[in-house]
Amino acid sequence: MIITQVDIHTLNVPLTKPLKVAIGGIDSAHNIAIKITTDTGIVGWGEASPCAYIVGDTQQTNYQTAQQLARLILGKDPTAIEDRMRDINNNIVSESSIRAAFDMALYDIAANLANMPLYQFLGGAQRPLRTDLTIGMQDTVEQTVAIAQDILDRNFNAIKMKVGRPGLQDVAHVKAVRELAGPDIDIKIDSNQGWDYPTAVANIRAMEPLRLQYSEQPLAVWDYDNMARLRDKVDLPICADESVFDDKDALKLIKLGAADYLNIKLGKSGGIHTALKINAIAEAAGHKCMIGAFAESRLALGAAAHVALARPNIVFLDLDSAYDFTQDPVQGGIVYDQGGVGGSIHVPETIGHGAVFDEAALGDRVTVS
Repeated sequence: MIITQVDIHTLNVPLTKPLKVAIGGIDSAHNIAIKITTDTGIVGWGEASPCAYIVGDTQQTNYQTAQQLARLILGKDPTAIEDRMRDINNNIVSESSIRAAFDMALYDIAANLANMPLYQFLGGAQRPLRTDLTIGMQDTVEQTVAIAQDILDRNFNAIKMKVGRPGLQDVAHVKAVRELAGPDIDIKIDSNQGWDYPTAVANIRAMEPLRLQYSEQPLAVWDYDNMARLRDKVDLPICADESVFDDKDALKLIKLGAADYLNIKLGKSGGIHTALKINAIAEAAGHKCMIGAFAESRLALGAAAHVALARPNIVFLDLDSAYDFTQDPVQGGIVYDQGGVGGSIHVPETIGHGAVFDEAALGDRVTVS
């Protein structure tokens, strides 16, 4: 089997509401769809969701880089994933989002050839999956509470709150949501690097009575030493996100004692190939993982759900971005909220990752063949 064609599409979908975080924000998904076709007729789909303020890429850079990577793998065996990802990762060290799209499509092809769902191809089994739903940074506590009420009305059992405001402004927002939600809803906070060390200590201590699940990326991406200090200083578990792109980052964080949990995003790790390595390092050290996302559609979120099924050490899910899509460009794939259970993710038994894009919903296209 060899790769005979790679189609590269843009995908643009407005969001129902903008998502604001401490270091940036978005109001639309500006993604890239990758379709890899083989000489046997088997096709694999992947998706990139560039995030300039975290990954350093854009839809435009992904679109150009994808053409370069397509020419690199054309005529080669897509099932030799170790070799193909070595080709790709040796060719470019940045642009992890578009590398993830190619990786995803390669795994889709391999699982299709094996006639297995991707999670089974990766050695996993079905288990219940449930995502949280995110509240972006709002201007007022009243706005935050209104969104939280909508999440509770939709029967979610976990809320992720974006924080990182100056001083102790976040405390009022988080306190109000806890009072609204009651004691049985999981609440986690994500600062997206918005605090410095003293502010993080002050906020986490002020929020101690609110029974939070963890604090995600409270400090700057490079500040491993203070992450370790913070972990020793407060009782709340610390989750690293922007600080962990690959398995080398994971090893460094764990050796320094800088995190309790690691957030794996396929768009940060460059795909499933490296994501599995991150989880293996965390699991060997006794650390649990979460799996998150940027602004992916159900296609890439489904691939992430397959990874979660394949690795029970991934216990926290933040795969909610498709809830805010104003239109769904995906056919097949994961199903949300079955039986009225908010945040539940059903992964069907279709082979591969089980999703394709409706090509009529895609934008510009270039073909490399």
